Amino acid sequence: MAKIIIEIPTALRPYADNQDTVQLDGGNVGEAIEQLTAKHPKLKKHLYDNQGNLRNFVNIYVNDKDIRYLEKEATTVSDDDTLSIIPSVAGGTDVATKEPLTQDEIQRYSRHLIMPEVSMEGQLKLKEAKVLVVGAGGLGSPLISYLAAAGVGTLGIVDFDTVDYTNLQRQVIFSTDDVGTTKMKAAANRVKAINPNVTVRPHETRLTSDNALDIIKDYDLVVDGTDNFPTRYLVNDACVMLGKPNVYGSIFRFDGQLSIFATEDGPCYRCLYPDPPPPGLVPSCAEGGVLGVLPGIIGTLQATEVVKLLIGKGKPMIGRLLLFDALKMKFRELEVRKNPDCPVCGDHPTITHLIDYEQFCGIRGEEEEADDLGDEWEIDPLQLKEKLDKSDDIFLLDVRKPEEYQISKLEGSKLIPLSELPERVAELSTSDEIVVYCRSGARSAKAVEFMRDAGFRKIKNLVGGINAWSDLVDPSVPRY
Repeated sequence: MAKIIIEIPTALRPYADNQDTVQLDGGNVGEAIEQLTAKHPKLKKHLYDNQGNLRNFVNIYVNDKDIRYLEKEATTVSDDDTLSIIPSVAGGTDVATKEPLTQDEIQRYSRHLIMPEVSMEGQLKLKEAKVLVVGAGGLGSPLISYLAAAGVGTLGIVDFDTVDYTNLQRQVIFSTDDVGTTKMKAAANRVKAINPNVTVRPHETRLTSDNALDIIKDYDLVVDGTDNFPTRYLVNDACVMLGKPNVYGSIFRFDGQLSIFATEDGPCYRCLYPDPPPPGLVPSCAEGGVLGVLPGIIGTLQATEVVKLLIGKGKPMIGRLLLFDALKMKFRELEVRKNPDCPVCGDHPTITHLIDYEQFCGIRGEEEEADDLGDEWEIDPLQLKEKLDKSDDIFLLDVRKPEEYQISKLEGSKLIPLSELPERVAELSTSDEIVVYCRSGARSAKAVEFMRDAGFRKIKNLVGGINAWSDLVDPSVPRY
C-alpha cells in the first residue's frame, strides 16, 4: 500500500473536518477515495451518486494527470503521490450566495483580502460565521477583540460577572471606567468600538447543564475562555454532543495550554483529562495568580485557530496540545489521541446527556464560598472590630501565602500558611481566643476545621476574610 496525500478543495473542506490535506494508504485511486469517505462520511454524497459511481462533476488527478485518461479509479498510486479532487464550482466559490462586502468592509479588511489564503472568499466566510466565546475574562479579552477586528460576523459572549479592579491587570478589553459595570455590557461596547459591523449576541448568564445545549447549538464553533473545571467539562461535553469544534485554552501563573477538541475525528477534552484533579490540588487564578500578559498570548493563539478553522486554511491544532512556558519562553507540542473508551466521544459513550458538573468536579478554588461552620465558629468583620476596640485579647492567625501577606495584613497577626499549619500547630495555644482569616474566608474555614479537630475550642473564622474587612471596616487595607 502506498502512502499518498489527498488534497481537499475549499468547497469540500467543511465535510472533511476543515482539513486541506489528508494522508492515507492505498494501492489505487479507488481504494484511497474509499478510505477518505470512510474517514469523513459526509464527503461520500458529494463524491459518489446513489449507485456508488464517481459523480460526473468531480474530477480526480494523480499528481497532474486526469484519471479519466489513465485507468480511472483503478489507477495505481505510489508513495508520496498527490491526489487532487477538483469539483465543479459556480464562479470559482460559493461567494455569490453570500452577502457581499461593503465598501467600508473592503477597506477595513484590505490586509486580509490581499492574502491568497484569506482573499474575498475567506473574508466572506468570516462575515457569515457565528462564534461563541465562553467567558469574557483574561482569555476572552484578546479573543473578543481580535475576532471582532477580523470580521467574524456574529460573536456570542457568555458571561455574568462584573468588572473588578483585580481584572484590569490582564483583562485588557476593560478600562478603569468599566469597574462595576457588567462585563457583558463593557465587552459589547468594546466590540462596537472595534468593529460596528459585528453583531454581538449577549448571553448574560452562567452556562449550566440546563442552558448549554440551547445556547451553543446556534453557533459554528465554541471558544473556551473559562476559568474553572465544571464549566470546562460542561463546554466540552456539550460541544461533543452537538458536533461543534471547541477551541481550548487555559492559563495558570506562567503556563498556558492550547488545543482544539470535539471535532469529528479528533479527541475531546476528556480524552486528555478523563477526570478533574481532586478539589484543592490545582488552585484557581484568584488564589495562585496569573502573569498579566499570558492570557493575551494564549487567547491570541486561540483566535488564530478560530480564523483558520473558519476559512479552512492551515493545519489546525486538532490532535495536538501546545504547551507554553512564559518563564522559559518555550513552546512544546504533544500528540493527543482520540480515546476509543472516552465516556463522551468514544466508541460506546456512557455520558449521553449533560450531568451535574459541580458535583463531578467538586468545590475548588478561592472563588468558592467557604464551608458553613455555624455561628459558634464564625465571626464577621464588624464583630471582630468591636472586640478589638474593647482591647479584647484576640490572637489573629493569617493562613494565606507569604506573597499575599505582603499585599495586606491585619495588624498584629501571625502568618502560618494553611499548607504549613499541620506541622506548626504546636506554635499556637488552645487557651488563646483565635480568629483565623485568609483572603475571602475559604482557606481559613478549612484551618478552623483542622484546628477544631485538633482540640482548639476558642477559635473562629473571619467570614469574608481580609477583603470583607477592607469593605466593611478599613478601606485603607488593600483589596485583591
